[in-house]
Amino acid sequence: MRSARLSRVRRAGALTLVSALALTALAACGTSSSDDGEQSSSGGSSDPAAPLDPKTKVTLTIDCMPPAAKAAELKEWKQDVAEFNKTYPNVTIEGRSTPGQCLEPPRFTAMLKAKSQPDVFYTYFTDLPQVLDNDGAEDITAYVNDKTVPLLKDIDPDVLGSLKHEGKLYGLPTSNYTMGLLINRKLFERAGLDPDSPPRTWEEVRAAAKKIAGLGDGIAGFGEYSAGNQGGWHFTAQMYSVGGEIVDASGKKAAFDNELGRQVAENLHAMRWEDDSMGKTQLLKWGDLQKQIATDKLGMFLAAPDDIAYMVQQLGAEYENFGMGPIPGRRNTLAGGNSYMIKKGISPDKIKAAIAWLNFKNLTVGKGQFDWARAKADGLPVGVPQPNFWLNESKKKDDAARAEHATMPVENFKTFMDNPVPGKAEPPKAQEVYKVLDNVMSAILTNEDADVDKLLSTAKTQVDQVLANQ
Repeated sequence: MRSARLSRVRRAGALTLVSALALTALAACGTSSSDDGEQSSSGGSSDPAAPLDPKTKVTLTIDCMPPAAKAAELKEWKQDVAEFNKTYPNVTIEGRSTPGQCLEPPRFTAMLKAKSQPDVFYTYFTDLPQVLDNDGAEDITAYVNDKTVPLLKDIDPDVLGSLKHEGKLYGLPTSNYTMGLLINRKLFERAGLDPDSPPRTWEEVRAAAKKIAGLGDGIAGFGEYSAGNQGGWHFTAQMYSVGGEIVDASGKKAAFDNELGRQVAENLHAMRWEDDSMGKTQLLKWGDLQKQIATDKLGMFLAAPDDIAYMVQQLGAEYENFGMGPIPGRRNTLAGGNSYMIKKGISPDKIKAAIAWLNFKNLTVGKGQFDWARAKADGLPVGVPQPNFWLNESKKKDDAARAEHATMPVENFKTFMDNPVPGKAEPPKAQEVYKVLDNVMSAILTNEDADVDKLLSTAKTQVDQVLANQ
């Protein structure tokens, strides 16, 4: 999950500790004290809406620099720092790649409480309430405009909205995702199904899952999570898909103990126990379904598009084996993403420098993370449908470049791309809510005699208690 990695569970990984990347800044004339104690010089306007003056001298610490184990990504990071310094020669970028800052919720929380986050720190969209509770991020509303972020008008407003609170902006996006139905094309073909037309309804999912499971040899037709908060995350995704809610409009009451909640739960229970199309191994969490589908033991599951790149890069799968369609039901789909925020209390010059870097690295078509020609040359995946938060001419340019330099058959994702589903953010107190809903999912998938009504009623009471403690 991306805050559970979705927020999404912050994928716990064994990142190698990498020493800070520091490029020596050129000297600048004159100094004045900034509010965070650093000596900085600024030859430009003190107006926060004005872009960074190239003569400004500051040092920025930024987390989530790629570790040494990701050689291509680290090379590109260093290239981008060097290119950025051609315009801003007096900004020193110190990249950090320390375990936990990007990946593990407990360490992220500890970092916020200790006020030890770097000047520019990585978050998931669902982290905003926690960051604000700890007074951790600057309000950058006055600093972000079409001069400091020239393509601002072409960024999906729903994505920017995920980083706002009471009309104030606290971060800039690096990626976004919406969930869809990820399929194994090989198994679809073997089962006599059309891989270019994935199921569009949950009834169709159930029928397709039975056919795929009918292939035998331990193959499951459809997979679901039911542990590690990820069962609750996917229960939420399924509720959204059929037009349901997890929390009511007030944000204070559970909203799943109803006919739509029973529909989701009973459909899963029937697939597991009546159809035997979900496999006998349950209590699965993130990583388990990816391994199953990558080894041709699973026909389909709900996922974000970046799972495809993970399975190829980390599990040795082939891009050609996967396809994607919109989430079944198609009323709404769970959406999320990640961003960078700027530490509360740093100097205005540092804030301007941070925005200039984030604009170059993450918010410019054809540059930084969107330099698809370079990514292809470096052996990195090109053609995954998301991140794709662009609109208007920027979207046309980025889509064209993505297709031109694709390292995978982008036509396999055409159904997903051609049938966008409205994105819906995760509920408040998402991880605590998901932990409760894990109990519903695990019981449905491990107990043939599970009482759906009792499970939903008990979960409602527990989620109401969670929401009452906001």
